[in-house]
Amino acid sequence: MNTAERRQSTRHPLTIALVLDTFGNRGNGTSNSALQFAEELERQGHTVRLVGVGAPEYKARINRVPLISWVAAKQQMLFAKPDDALFRRAFDGVDVVHIYMPFRFGRRALAVAQRMGLPVTAGYHIQPENIMYSAGPLKLIPGMSAFIYRLFRHWLYGKVDHIHVPTEMTARLLRDHGYTAHLHVISNGYSPRFTGKTDYPETVRKPFLVMASGRLSHEKDHMTLIRALAVCRHRDDIRLVIAGTGPLKRYLRMQARRKLVRPADIGFHDNATMPDLLRSADLFVHPSIADLESVSVIEAMACGLPPVIAQSDLSAAQQFALTDESLFPARDVQALAARIDWWYEHPGECAAWGRRYAAHTQERYSVRSSVERFVAMEREAIADHARGK
Repeated sequence: MNTAERRQSTRHPLTIALVLDTFGNRGNGTSNSALQFAEELERQGHTVRLVGVGAPEYKARINRVPLISWVAAKQQMLFAKPDDALFRRAFDGVDVVHIYMPFRFGRRALAVAQRMGLPVTAGYHIQPENIMYSAGPLKLIPGMSAFIYRLFRHWLYGKVDHIHVPTEMTARLLRDHGYTAHLHVISNGYSPRFTGKTDYPETVRKPFLVMASGRLSHEKDHMTLIRALAVCRHRDDIRLVIAGTGPLKRYLRMQARRKLVRPADIGFHDNATMPDLLRSADLFVHPSIADLESVSVIEAMACGLPPVIAQSDLSAAQQFALTDESLFPARDVQALAARIDWWYEHPGECAAWGRRYAAHTQERYSVRSSVERFVAMEREAIADHARGK
């Protein structure tokens, strides 16, 4: 029995290299998820080597791509410069390499890992439709999203046998675009720091705090939320907070000043402050049109907030709704305004559903259970590699 088979059979703790362009900023959803997984993996007894910009030991240099890096930086994303020596040092003695992104850094990591005879898995965390919303005139070209799916498959995902996807919707999209690898549906989960409120007011608080979180970009559609709040019956008593950063920050702030009665807070909030900020709110609204999962909704529910989520064919977030009052048709301003008014007018229901969402999220989406399933995927990949599959 070789080393990989012995580790598989005895459930020996694993040494896993996590390869991601950017680790240094928890404001980026993918890096935040990777860091949460790394912390939980180590809590469960495994050894993790982070490889990328901002990693504590295996640090990569920044790869500055004209124009593209400038756009990516606005969404808390940096590209890492491929470095074979770094990869060889980081991968020496690991059981498996897991790659988060299909860009140059991840593709080169795949090549080095394969030359070293190591099993490799990958995660699918970038939705081509999200890219198209920020692609300017390119988004008008028919078939561009399908082209990006094919490009990502050619670059990375067609060369690995096990892929982590956060939702069944993601798996369906990949199968529809010809991906044939084993797709493991595993939620990105939420950190234990996000826990439910200690008090759920049974009467409406004024101002009633509506919160959203996510990139300030077109596909997140925060403009629909601002327009909806402007026509709510209770707009005088509602305050808005949108936690995030991105290319539309100035535009959204300007529109909020013009349309809303109360001043809005729109901008970056440090991840460490997010649990307390969420617990201070009354309602969470997620108007996004395109999402592979949306951890921000999970975190809000874990903190005891009932959500109102856009129904879109390209968003998996709608799967989190436990009641019809938590859904509205994407981009429908009047429908969203009616939902916000309903929650405002039913504080008892708001409190009761807040408790239910917190309990449901704790049961279904903890990072602990997600990491356990992730480790099972890694062990399966190691065993397949040992058998030469």
